[in-house]
Amino acid sequence: MVGVLAQTAASAFVYGIPFLVPTLRDERGLSLAEVGVVVAAPTTGLLLALVAWGVVVDRVGERVPMATGLGVAGLVVGGLALETPSSLVTIVLLLAVGGLGAASVNAASGRLIMGWFSADERGVAMGIRQTAQPLGVALAALLLPVLATTQGPFVALGWTGLACLIAAVLVVVVAQDAPRRAPEPHEPTGNPYRTPTLYRLHAASAMLVLPQFAISAFALEYLVREQGWSPGIAGVFVAVSQIAGAAGRIATGWWSDRVRSRLRPMRQLAVGSALVMLGFAAGSVWVPVIAVAAIAVGAIVTVADNGLAFVSTAEMAGQAWSGRALGVQNTTQNIVASAAPPVLGAIIGATSYGVGFTAAALAPLVAFVVTPVRAERRS
Repeated sequence: MVGVLAQTAASAFVYGIPFLVPTLRDERGLSLAEVGVVVAAPTTGLLLALVAWGVVVDRVGERVPMATGLGVAGLVVGGLALETPSSLVTIVLLLAVGGLGAASVNAASGRLIMGWFSADERGVAMGIRQTAQPLGVALAALLLPVLATTQGPFVALGWTGLACLIAAVLVVVVAQDAPRRAPEPHEPTGNPYRTPTLYRLHAASAMLVLPQFAISAFALEYLVREQGWSPGIAGVFVAVSQIAGAAGRIATGWWSDRVRSRLRPMRQLAVGSALVMLGFAAGSVWVPVIAVAAIAVGAIVTVADNGLAFVSTAEMAGQAWSGRALGVQNTTQNIVASAAPPVLGAIIGATSYGVGFTAAALAPLVAFVVTPVRAERRS
């Protein structure tokens, strides 16, 4: 539970900046592409540190890295709130440093699940852990737009920094490192990257991140700018959708435990993500209510695969390599997460939401082809 709270706090910071976009654009006169760079800054810092945090976690355990990283994120974001620089470059760099600290939670909290739960329980357990990201996004969607209009965007973001500091204290006081268990049957003990299976899994899950961030980065902006919703109402709508997405992750984990497969459900969800992207694209051109419905459905479907990919990565890597493998998994996902907002922002700004989301639909189709389902069956 402490791992969920820690991940929720980190996610509220790393993925909460899209909900400050309308206020940032009004106060600083930023273009959609410039705002995309700001949105991507924490995830860029995240991806630069994930593998390194994974190596540390494999060697010293989960507790100390989680507390240290959360403390760094909290202090940086709190400092940014207290004294916001005038330079956009400085702001982006500070947000990236905060993301670097938050990366520790991604590497460590997933490894805790692998140590404390058996194979037939991990789908649900990781699903519960993965609810932290949509819960963090939901809290950010609910609070940050309203706080930003009264306090300014970076003071509003500072509250997520405070949450990271509180989570760091809880990790120190409550969390325990996962026990080192005996290897399970068929569990690899050497370097798992000697075969192409994990490379394919990382690539597939990275492709599935693009529709997720297409929804999370531009949902509130679309509802406010294109549909005329107030930031507060749009934030509530996105928050409710994210909470539904959190429940969907648990249901997907239960599904994977029952069918004894992580990757077959993951590939089926890839088809669903592609359909959601195309539904939003069509709705934004012809029937706006369909686009709004696609946002709600997409908040569930596009995030449902994350827990499956994490469990499968750790199981295929084995206990000795799970921290590093989860670091690589997070890195590949966050490369796409960092690139998606500025690239899609530029495409949408130059063309339309319909064109941008049609392009985003190609990524889950690639994931459908790349997902290594047969390798999972052999193991």
